[in-house]
Amino acid sequence: MDNMNKPYNFKDHMINKKDRFVPGHRMCAGCGGAVAVRSVLRSLHDEDKAVIGNATSCLEVSSYMYPYSAYEDSYIHNAFENAGATMSGVETAYKVLQKKGKIDEHYKFITFGGDGGTYDIGFQSLSGAMERGHDFVYVCYDNGAYMNTGTQRSSATPRYADTTTTPAGKVKNGKVQVRKDLSAIMAEHHIPYVAQTTFLGNFKDIYTKAERAIYTPGPAFLNVLSPCPRGWGYETSDMMEICSLAVDTCYWPMFEVVDGTWTLTYKPKKKLPIEDFLRPQRRFRHLFKPGNEELLVEFQQEVDKNWNDILIKCNM
Repeated sequence: MDNMNKPYNFKDHMINKKDRFVPGHRMCAGCGGAVAVRSVLRSLHDEDKAVIGNATSCLEVSSYMYPYSAYEDSYIHNAFENAGATMSGVETAYKVLQKKGKIDEHYKFITFGGDGGTYDIGFQSLSGAMERGHDFVYVCYDNGAYMNTGTQRSSATPRYADTTTTPAGKVKNGKVQVRKDLSAIMAEHHIPYVAQTTFLGNFKDIYTKAERAIYTPGPAFLNVLSPCPRGWGYETSDMMEICSLAVDTCYWPMFEVVDGTWTLTYKPKKKLPIEDFLRPQRRFRHLFKPGNEELLVEFQQEVDKNWNDILIKCNM
């Protein structure tokens, strides 16, 4: 039985497996970004080596400071705007060296970027890399703002979120625009694999999707909801609960797109109201002030519309 067909076992796949993202980094307690990286890299097969790319981000400044690195594999720090382009070059060079017989080891190529470096500043190079068909995985750890520089809004920031550049006050109720649906945009690039995931239960969903992304030939995109305790304003011990609420309110649908076919990978037994996801977060506390009831109604309508669109795409 090959590695891809082994039944998932939490103890074997997530506890006993050797870490490739090791302790000693300076990511915050309760940070979803660190959990995303650790989980994705654990889906690499033991016999494979990897080259890790990383767009400028809180992950980059906290996990790598020369000569110290939290990565067991080769690591490249990129500027905000060129992570996709850099890994395209690395993957191409690897193929050339293989063809010339100058390298025998089997490498996989994985790039990490926050939503600022993925949805916004790095989108052009990401789009180009996907369109050209380079064989690597781009993983966005989506925490919904530019957290590294003080919680400025990005195009992944949800509507009505309070950030330092969209402060909630007497004039405006946080960010006024709806968030960009980057996963759908990446699916429109007609690449072999796109998926959305986060941290649920025994981590099976993120592990299996990361493994499929890494071992599907060609370009792949993985979007991971990665809560930020400082930017979102929740207790560090509540990260897993926040993720569960994001999924069970249908704010963050869990799906994969394989060769253009959409499949829903998680459907809540009982769809919860969006207030359950918003209430524990400081960035949305203004929505619960008297007089802002209509804003919650609008947020719920947006979530319902997006959820219904996903169900249609998944033929449900």
